[in-house]
Amino acid sequence: MKIRVLSVVAASLLVAACASGPQEGGDASGKGAGAIVPGSAEDFVAKAKDRVFFAFDRSDLDAAAVKTLMGQVAWLKTYPNAMVTIEGHTDPRGTAEYNIGLGERRANAVKQFLKAQGIADARMKVVSYGKERPAVEGTTEYAYAQDRRAVTVVAK
Repeated sequence: MKIRVLSVVAASLLVAACASGPQEGGDASGKGAGAIVPGSAEDFVAKAKDRVFFAFDRSDLDAAAVKTLMGQVAWLKTYPNAMVTIEGHTDPRGTAEYNIGLGERRANAVKQFLKAQGIADARMKVVSYGKERPAVEGTTEYAYAQDRRAVTVVAK
């Protein structure tokens, strides 16, 4: 009788363990939550933040952008082999030609700041997408503000 009860309990525990799936915050790989590889693109986004924002029709860096970029500098100095592409973006207002130029000025402002902080020019490249890759669809000031950005992307 005891063996039968123990068998039922053991079987119930086995079924419960198999049916529960990954623990909260974990993943099916068994690596657990937050298994971000140090030095990876995901690590950069998590630790340094990957984007800075600009005022309408501007490419100068404000205090919030400088604070974010200092985090990027620290991360890039920790991982000296990391290469980045700095993407310039605009909101949809203006001509395509004008916005490509504005996006390039924004990306170059970020690049020049990083370079002035000791990040080698050879580690960075710049690309402008202008208004072609909006972060947020829509014609509200909120959407426009999210689109006026430069994004630093770590090469995989």
